[in-house]
Amino acid sequence: MNIVAKKIRVLVIDDSSLVRTIISDLLNKEKDIEVIATGKTGLDCIELVEKLRPDLVTLDIEMPVMDGITALIELSKRPEKVPVIMLSVLTQKGAEATFMALELGAIDFIPKPSSILRMELSEVGGLLIEKIHGYFHQEISHGAKKPSPDPTQSVRKERKDPIKAIGIGTSTGGPSALHKFLHDIPANFRTPIFIVQHMPAGFTKAFADRLNDNSAIRVKEAENGERVEAGTAYLAPGDYHMKATRSDLNISIELDHGSQVNGHRPSIDVTLDSLRLTYGTSILGVIMTGMGKDGAHGIKAIRDGGGFTIAQDEKTSVVFGMNRQSIEMGAVDSVLPLEKIAMNIVRIIEERGN
Repeated sequence: MNIVAKKIRVLVIDDSSLVRTIISDLLNKEKDIEVIATGKTGLDCIELVEKLRPDLVTLDIEMPVMDGITALIELSKRPEKVPVIMLSVLTQKGAEATFMALELGAIDFIPKPSSILRMELSEVGGLLIEKIHGYFHQEISHGAKKPSPDPTQSVRKERKDPIKAIGIGTSTGGPSALHKFLHDIPANFRTPIFIVQHMPAGFTKAFADRLNDNSAIRVKEAENGERVEAGTAYLAPGDYHMKATRSDLNISIELDHGSQVNGHRPSIDVTLDSLRLTYGTSILGVIMTGMGKDGAHGIKAIRDGGGFTIAQDEKTSVVFGMNRQSIEMGAVDSVLPLEKIAMNIVRIIEERGN
């Protein structure tokens, strides 16, 4: 007897009939996805969610009657949470609204083309399908027993050198996780932080500015050639790999528009590898929420080389993907809930001294 797998039931909300049609057609071509309804306002979204109880909602930000942010706030009041992926136009206003949506609980966002062309929307649809699959595939595995870090799986060099740099990698769920993490870093924190968040070009500058406004330390989008300074967090720009390079006593940032690695540019592995080569055993690597495997090999190389590594735990992750891969590879020294990562980093730095 053939068992038919349950399809992922999606609700598409957008004020453009063309967007609704193309996105729906693309999603319906997937064997495991079904668009159960569409709507053109935030009010439609609320009513259809209550009536149909979809597995996921794609939600436009700018709509008549009720915008996407207001709809998201209303959805957050429901006892049963529905995952939401936002469609965001690449403008300053659109970027600010997107990060507000992510802080309100949206799991991710897709950049929406400013000109509604079928070719561009097809690319958006492909990215949307990837994110839906990534989210629900890991959801199915929730509750399964995951192995604990096993130091015997890697060649460990037991060293406890002072920590001179922090490398952080994250993807889906990362914006809100980074917001919390950086908010918890004290103002007197002097160790430079290098952050790779999988995010399209055009959004990272606004994201860095938003993080900076809510952090006690300086947070900025990294610039090519700039000298690394203490007490600063550097965010890799969208569509560029970020590397740390040493020249005499100075360490600078190099931005590279080379090929994608693990399907990403910026790639977490690229940044972590450069930090390991530049800082040696004085690097602390952190892998956080996100789908896929980018960063897992970089984290393992840091641990194998004598650095220290931390992974965000499953319970506080939107997607337990990259961090799960790292844990299962034996690449992680400590698995922590999001709210304890910053304080543990501060403790480790204090214990190891300067």
